[in-house]
Amino acid sequence: MNVEKSFEVWLKAPQLPPYLHQQLVELGKNPKWVADAFGTDIDFGTAGMRGLLEPGTNRINVVTVGRVTEGLAQLMEEAGPTAKAAGVVISFDSRYYSEDFAKLAAQILGHHGIKVYLFDSLRPTPELSFAIRHLGTYAGIMVTASHNAKQYNGYKIYGHDGAQMAPEAAAVVVASAQQVADPLAIAKTDIQALRASGQLQLIGEDVDEAYLTALKTINVNHELIHDMADQLKIVYTPVHGTGKMIYDRAFRLGGFKNFTIVPSQAIMDPEFPTTIKPNPEYRDVFDEGVKVANRIGADIIVATDPDADRLGAAVRKPNGDFQVLTGNQIATLISNYLLTNLKQSGQLDGHYELITSIVSSALPFKIAKSYGIQTKYVLTGFKYIGEEIDRLKTQHAGKFLMGFEESYGYLFKTFNRDKDAMQGALMFFEVAAYYASREMSVFDGLHEIWDKYGSSCEITKAIEMPGLDGQKRMQQVMSQLRQDQLTRLNGQQVLKTEDFGEQTVTTAAGSEPLTGFPKSNVLKYFLDDETWVALRPSGTEPVIKAYVGTLAVDYETAKAKAETYHQAISNLLGL
Repeated sequence: MNVEKSFEVWLKAPQLPPYLHQQLVELGKNPKWVADAFGTDIDFGTAGMRGLLEPGTNRINVVTVGRVTEGLAQLMEEAGPTAKAAGVVISFDSRYYSEDFAKLAAQILGHHGIKVYLFDSLRPTPELSFAIRHLGTYAGIMVTASHNAKQYNGYKIYGHDGAQMAPEAAAVVVASAQQVADPLAIAKTDIQALRASGQLQLIGEDVDEAYLTALKTINVNHELIHDMADQLKIVYTPVHGTGKMIYDRAFRLGGFKNFTIVPSQAIMDPEFPTTIKPNPEYRDVFDEGVKVANRIGADIIVATDPDADRLGAAVRKPNGDFQVLTGNQIATLISNYLLTNLKQSGQLDGHYELITSIVSSALPFKIAKSYGIQTKYVLTGFKYIGEEIDRLKTQHAGKFLMGFEESYGYLFKTFNRDKDAMQGALMFFEVAAYYASREMSVFDGLHEIWDKYGSSCEITKAIEMPGLDGQKRMQQVMSQLRQDQLTRLNGQQVLKTEDFGEQTVTTAAGSEPLTGFPKSNVLKYFLDDETWVALRPSGTEPVIKAYVGTLAVDYETAKAKAETYHQAISNLLGL
């Protein structure tokens, strides 16, 4: 169906909600918008689908959510009665229409005779992951756009292991969704009828209690926490999101009671009025928290994004200002502490493994190797960390210490299989307690690590390529880089190129197969000054992400070096 015909079908569809029809009428006056909104189906990427809250096949709305849910239902129909009886657990965040989309998914699945567990109100993504394992469901759905701006929403599907659905299963769901004859008229059953028949069960406090019990196992040195926790003054912001639902009990059960929430950001507001984008990597997210911290004399601020899977932190510097830490720096602090604690307690052995993505900092691995433990790189996406956790267990290949991604995601215990900001917060607080016991700040601790292992700086920048033409440009850029093999960048020689799409490793000696990774459209370069650079088209946004990691004698030098590499990348791409 061509763009114009698809637009007309939507425009005349009686099933379209009035608000969506009105949007369609207004936005449809712009031919460029029509071409973009109806020119393709929304992509189901590394973290499900994510897009603007607008009408159209390339947007997030009741039609696209319904279509993918129908695809999941078809997959479960084919899997048989056991899968349908195991069911699907559904949660949602504080964004516009999140609850509506969650209920729509429940109605479609319930119509197929699939058991549905629906949270009674918004809950964090990691609790959804936990609930899948706790309830033993076949799958899970999380309605969220994570850290994106207010104009967006999204939809993630999880497998029975609590990790985001594997690419093979996700491809089946997408293929089934594409076969739906009329996405505007997908059959569903009324919520009340599903409740009456027992097909739909509300969950909430029962799962909260189980999740909180599991969170009590995160911290490793309870004596340290007992002695030092009261000396910590913590400020916490849920950034208008789901972290508010669980943080108070989680922190208290971990032994941390001296915390204050940021009032202006504790309001469940889908407008996210206190920040342009509710992403804990941005300084403005912490502005409200800094005001509270200065008023009460706190030295630590932590922030969770709206679905509480990402954790950011800001720490006070000696001059009194706050430094917003990167995800890599938080991971460096925590991994160093965990290994230090294991050694001091006599529990360290070489069977522990630290896992991270191919675009995350190399410094935690440098630390890990100095302690003699295993390390493992995986592709971007916490599902791949989940797969490595399963491999360690089933093959008795090692003990999971920690998994992290540079995008502010951390996991320490395996009762869920997605990044967990509550786990991250509890462990970060223990790190702060450790440094306080040594009369040091967290900022001091980071510099101590740099003094020992070298100062690293990692900077990620998103090169925006919006619209249908943008998708083509992204592919052209990656194809051109493969065609014209990069040998120098920023005046430095490229020693090795890892091509995760072509599955090759290229050095001056030639090319050989790249093994141990699924195919992915990523290029990673290693240069002769210990810098690494990676380029990866995003799976959920119209951007190419450019990653740079540098090493130098001090942080300012490393940072300046990283910035020059980003300029070199911009020059290379003709930007």
